[in-house]
Amino acid sequence: MSEASAPHAADRRELTAAQRNAVAELLRVSPVADELGRRFVRAGHELHLVGGSVRDALLGRLGDDLDFCTDAHPDETLRIIKGWAESIWETGREFGTIGAQRDGLRLEITTFRAESYDQVTRNPVVVYGTSLDEDLKRRDFTINAMAVSLPEHRFTDPHGGLADLSAKVIRTPSTPGESFGDDPLRMLRAARFAAQLRFAVHPDVHVAMAEMAADLDRITAERIRDEFTKLLCGADPITGLRLLVDTGLAERFLPELTGLKLEIDEHAQHKDVYEHTLTVVENAVSYEEEGCDFILRMAALLHDVGKPATKAVGSDGRVSFHHHEVVGARLTKARMKAMRYPKEVTAKVTALVALHLRFYGYGRGEWTDSAVRRYVADAGDLLPRLHKLTRSDCTTRNRRKAAQLAADYDALEDRIARIAAEEDLARVRPDLDGNAIMELLGVPPGPVVGRAWKHLKEQRLEHGPLDRDAAEAELLRWARAEGLIS
Repeated sequence: MSEASAPHAADRRELTAAQRNAVAELLRVSPVADELGRRFVRAGHELHLVGGSVRDALLGRLGDDLDFCTDAHPDETLRIIKGWAESIWETGREFGTIGAQRDGLRLEITTFRAESYDQVTRNPVVVYGTSLDEDLKRRDFTINAMAVSLPEHRFTDPHGGLADLSAKVIRTPSTPGESFGDDPLRMLRAARFAAQLRFAVHPDVHVAMAEMAADLDRITAERIRDEFTKLLCGADPITGLRLLVDTGLAERFLPELTGLKLEIDEHAQHKDVYEHTLTVVENAVSYEEEGCDFILRMAALLHDVGKPATKAVGSDGRVSFHHHEVVGARLTKARMKAMRYPKEVTAKVTALVALHLRFYGYGRGEWTDSAVRRYVADAGDLLPRLHKLTRSDCTTRNRRKAAQLAADYDALEDRIARIAAEEDLARVRPDLDGNAIMELLGVPPGPVVGRAWKHLKEQRLEHGPLDRDAAEAELLRWARAEGLIS
C-alpha cells in the first residue's frame, strides 16, 4: 500500500504497524471489495474505500460495514451492482448513497460529495463532487479523510490523517471554523470520537468548538441525540462529557449537566456534584457485563440533576438536597423527551433516577420484608440496573463508610434473594385475579375490580403471599368496609 504523503521519520515505526493492520484487514474484505472495484473500473468509474472504514482498518478493527465513494452517480451505481449484490437498498439515495450486501458485508457506496450547509437550515444541501480530493477535503476529520483505491489498493492521505491517527489527535482537514460552519454537528462528533477512540482534540478544534457552540442550535434534536448516544456509549465517555461541558456544547442541548458544576455534594465536600456524577458514570461502566448499557449510563449521568433546584443550606451550614430524586426524575423525563428518545427508554431512565435513593436508610435496620417487596416491585425488570446504579453512586473517599455501604447493599441483595426463594418476587401480584374478584363480589368488570385488585396487591406487598381462604376473607373484609356488601 503506497502513501500519498510520507510520514515523519519519528512516526515511521508506529505508522508501519498501522499499515500492517490495514493490510491484514483489507485482505479479509478484499474478495468483495476488490471485485466491486473491478466492476466500477470496467464501467469507467472510480471506487475508493474511505472514511471510517480506512480509519478502522488502520486501527485493526474493521467491521463488516464498508464505506465507499465513487464518481458514479446513484443511477450508475445501481446499474453496476445490479445482479452482483445479494440485496440493494436506496434509503440514502437523496444523499447520493446506495446500500448493498454481499457475502455478509454491508456496503454503502456514495457519490463524491461537496455538500455544505447554507448556515441557516438544519440539513445539508447535497452537491455532487468531481474528485476524490474534493470529497476527502469536505470530510469531518483528518482521520476520516483517507482512502484506499480499489482494486489496486493505492493509499491517499492528503491531510495527514495517518500521522494524526498515530498521534491520537482529532483535527479537521480544512480550518475548524470552515468545517463546523458547514456542519455544526461535527463539534459533537469531535467529542464523540474523543470518547470512542480515547483521542484528544487539537487545540484549534477545541477553541472553535467553544466559539461556535451556539451553531449547534441549527441541528435537529434527532441528530444530536444519535451523536450523544454514541458518545455516552464510547470507551471513555468521561472525556467526551468533559469536552461538552468545557466547550459549552452541553449547554445547548443538556444544560442540566453543566448546572451540576456549581453544586457542592453533601456526601463529599472535596468535590462538586459534577465531579461526583462523572465518577458515578465511570463506576456504572465498570459494572457492565458486556457492551454498552445506555439506560444505566444515562441514569448514572442524570441521577443528581435535581440537586440544583433542591439545594438548601441549614442553620448549621450543612447542604441538603431533599427530594432531589423526585425533581430529578421530572427533569430527566422532560430532557429526554426534548432529545427525542423513545418513550420506553425515557421511562426506564426516569424510573432509575426516581429510585436511586431508595436504598439509603436500609443499613439502619428500618426495612421490613414489606419494604423489600416494595423495592423489588417498584424496580420491576430494572432491578439489576438499580443494583448497579446504587453501588455506582457510592463515591465517598471514606473507606469505612464505603465498606459499610457495600456491606449493607450486599445484605439487601441477599435478603431479596432469600425472599424471592420463598415468594415470586419477580411477579408480585394479588393472590386473587380479576376473575376471582368479580365472582366473589358478584360485580362486573369496572373500577370496583381495579380498586379491589390494588388493595389485594398492597396486602401482598405488606404481608407476603396469602392462601386462598385468607385472600378471600381479606377481599370480603375490604368490600364490607367499602360498603360494597353487607
